[in-house]
Amino acid sequence: MGTGFCTKLGKTWAKAEKGLNDAVSRSFVGKYFKLQARKTCFTKELRAATATFLTMAYILTVNATIVSDSGGTCSLSDCTPPGGPDCVVKPNSGYETCLARIRNDLVVVTALSAMIGSFSMGVLANLPLAVAPAMGPNAYFTYDLVGFHGTGSMTYGTGLAVLCVEGLAFIFLSASGLRAKVARLIPQSVRLAFAAGIGLFIAFVGLQAHQGVGLVGPDPSTLVTAAACAHTDPVTGACVDGKMRSPTFWLGMVGLVITCYGLMKEVKGSMIYGILFVTLISWIRGTAVTYFPHTKVGDTKFNYFKKVVDFHRIESTAGAISFTNFNRSEVWVALMTLLYVDVLATTGILYTMAELGGFVDDKGSFEGEYMAYLVDAGTTVVASTLGGSPVATYVESSAGLREGGRTGLTAVIVSFYFMLSLFFTPLLTSVPPWAIGPSLVMVGVLMMKVVKDIEWGNVKDAVPAFATMVLMPLTYSIANGIIGGAGIYIVLSLYDYVVWVVRRAAKMRREKNQVSAAGGGGQDVEMT
Repeated sequence: MGTGFCTKLGKTWAKAEKGLNDAVSRSFVGKYFKLQARKTCFTKELRAATATFLTMAYILTVNATIVSDSGGTCSLSDCTPPGGPDCVVKPNSGYETCLARIRNDLVVVTALSAMIGSFSMGVLANLPLAVAPAMGPNAYFTYDLVGFHGTGSMTYGTGLAVLCVEGLAFIFLSASGLRAKVARLIPQSVRLAFAAGIGLFIAFVGLQAHQGVGLVGPDPSTLVTAAACAHTDPVTGACVDGKMRSPTFWLGMVGLVITCYGLMKEVKGSMIYGILFVTLISWIRGTAVTYFPHTKVGDTKFNYFKKVVDFHRIESTAGAISFTNFNRSEVWVALMTLLYVDVLATTGILYTMAELGGFVDDKGSFEGEYMAYLVDAGTTVVASTLGGSPVATYVESSAGLREGGRTGLTAVIVSFYFMLSLFFTPLLTSVPPWAIGPSLVMVGVLMMKVVKDIEWGNVKDAVPAFATMVLMPLTYSIANGIIGGAGIYIVLSLYDYVVWVVRRAAKMRREKNQVSAAGGGGQDVEMT
């Protein structure tokens, strides 16, 4: 009886699904996105979009937390007295309140950037690829350019100006067709090591206290050491009452294990489940792991959290862009480095996703390629004006491709999901660092897989690749890794170039001698 009912229900559902798919395929939407031509349907695109969003939704909180580490528009004037020049790097309730406001803004900026980018990718390029703020360039912007809480070489506003100009340059490269040509000039070993090095850098950030689980801490003798402290010295950051005693660290480790189990079983949205578990536990007040302690800052966070549904208006980051101090040497170095990073990252990821979806033809191009490049670059310009970091095509789009996504309708539905997230800002901004840290570590793990493609037996490739990967986390600078790796590759390539020049010169000398000898012999015969 039950089996017959289930069978009947299944047939009814299948019939309704087929009717819906046929109706959409015959509609303007279906014809515009070429559903029939690409052998797909609406429900398949919907499943693909859902899988893609679930696997990349972590970026809403992760990106906002990383970029807010720059301090945004917060300054010494936001510190509660007595302030002092170091109040921005030490616990200060006034400055932390300002940071919380910046983080709320950046959650909205992240959602808007992803929504605009994904919608444009779907409508203009008709590709099932989602776009959002990129992991890697966001870390470079925060920790290299602006610095932790504004302690870097330029202000937040100047950093945004660098992103805007870089985006405009990216548009030019994309429109002129130079983007792909520039990418092909980069040595493959450095290109592969670049992704792995950023993965190590991001994982290192996720292991620290201010951004992650707190496993790594400062040490006066060895620079870094195992920490996970329950309490730390506010001046030195050293453990006060022993190591590996932090309740939040062990809770974060549980979240990491949950994420790992999900990825092992290929469960869609595994990172979200790990973050969600840790976050829900941390929302309980009165515990050792609560994100809302009974303090002034904790009470402020909790009062905002209780709103649950709220459309947060961007208060501080939008329009913070400033070209006042743009004409400085470090600004131009940052601009070229960021452009180099984007050419590598976005071009490589875009091609990889296109190949995975079977869109690339025998000539190495794919339908919508030109517009896809322009969408990447144009959305970066929009994000910079809102106060956000550069955007790129997301590797998590592969989840949607595995589910059968083949048209831009997938990307449009993903943008709709990001639009819905705009109304849940109080929840999204209440995700603690120890819930985000494990996801950063897993992002690093996933980015490391490219090292298998490096020819480690070839010293000319191995040394630059190793230098690129090691310098990024150890110098806490993505730029240093890129410059170091590329510089070593150029130096090692000089030998081959010098040998080629010497052999070429010797060959030309021999040919000249032969011509001279032949000419001299002819004159002797004629004189006889």
